[in-house]
Amino acid sequence: MKRLLIAALVLAGGAAIAQAPPPPPKPTTLASRPGVTGGEALFIEHCVSCHGPNGMGTGLLARRVQPALLEARDNLPAAYVVAAARGGIGNMPAIPRGEVSDAELRQIAEYLAAGPHEAAK
Repeated sequence: MKRLLIAALVLAGGAAIAQAPPPPPKPTTLASRPGVTGGEALFIEHCVSCHGPNGMGTGLLARRVQPALLEARDNLPAAYVVAAARGGIGNMPAIPRGEVSDAELRQIAEYLAAGPHEAAK
């Protein structure tokens, strides 16, 4: 009886190990969202690597805000997005003008302020 129990546990453990975790979602890129322009394209280019489904914006820090994805939010005033990006907030570093110009950041902020966006779902 003892051997049967041990054999069953070994088989159950082996079956659990054999099941691979599901693959992570594919990253959001300009190629995965063809035809985007303006603030949406700039968001994908500069922000989605952290704030998209695979990035830090949906990891540990996402527990603070629901919904976590910036594109899914409906409470992001453009001025807040600009201030948070330029000054940094939480673990997000400040984004310098040499990386994203004021005009580009304004487009990104206006895109996010117009949310929620279907693309985030």
